[in-house]
Amino acid sequence: MDALTTPLELDLASSTLREVNATLHDAELVADEVVVRNPAGKHSVAVGLDRPMRVTIDGHVGYYAAGMNQSADVVINGNVGVGVAENMMSGSVWVKGSASQSAGATAHGGLLVIEGDAAARCGISMKGVDIVVGGSIGHMSAFMAQAGTLVVRGDAGDALGDSIYEARLYVRGTVASLGADCVAKEMRPEHHEELAALLKSAGFDDDDTHQYTRYGSARSLYHFHVDNTSAY
Repeated sequence: MDALTTPLELDLASSTLREVNATLHDAELVADEVVVRNPAGKHSVAVGLDRPMRVTIDGHVGYYAAGMNQSADVVINGNVGVGVAENMMSGSVWVKGSASQSAGATAHGGLLVIEGDAAARCGISMKGVDIVVGGSIGHMSAFMAQAGTLVVRGDAGDALGDSIYEARLYVRGTVASLGADCVAKEMRPEHHEELAALLKSAGFDDDDTHQYTRYGSARSLYHFHVDNTSAY
């Protein structure tokens, strides 16, 4: 196996976080696949990656893992703290465990998969990212979600989609409550097709899209109206 196909191994038990991230950002790095060992809950691991490469983080990480990702495919073999894939632009981030709050916050593109549960504010202010959660999500998820898609195979907490814009939400389980201007919507053929493609991309091919409910904006808050004052 040559140098281009042999994964480069970086160890956070013997190298500093700054050294590991600097290596991942090195323009002369020839390895297309990197494994980061012993993350031990450190924050900001593998942030700001900006070229096609595969990075596997072997363990649990703290805040903002794989934030601002662009073009890279990041796999995290563990749980993640606040803000995983925050402001991601493209590529993918795949969490094999569960995520704390604000997963995928403000993300503009790419695919975020969380195999376990996600806490509060999942997909807050999302701007084009596709997020698939294998379990359930917490309260205020998709708050002010502007664009993109959030798929939840489990349940959703209170105030789902509060002040939502044009993002599309698909939930298989129960929703504790909907936020301001978020309503259930008809599942048309194009929505079943979109949902099926996202589920397949996240490895959940066997799900029946007819078990999901689509949620989105009622568009009643797009323009100020005095009758809606209490909802602003």
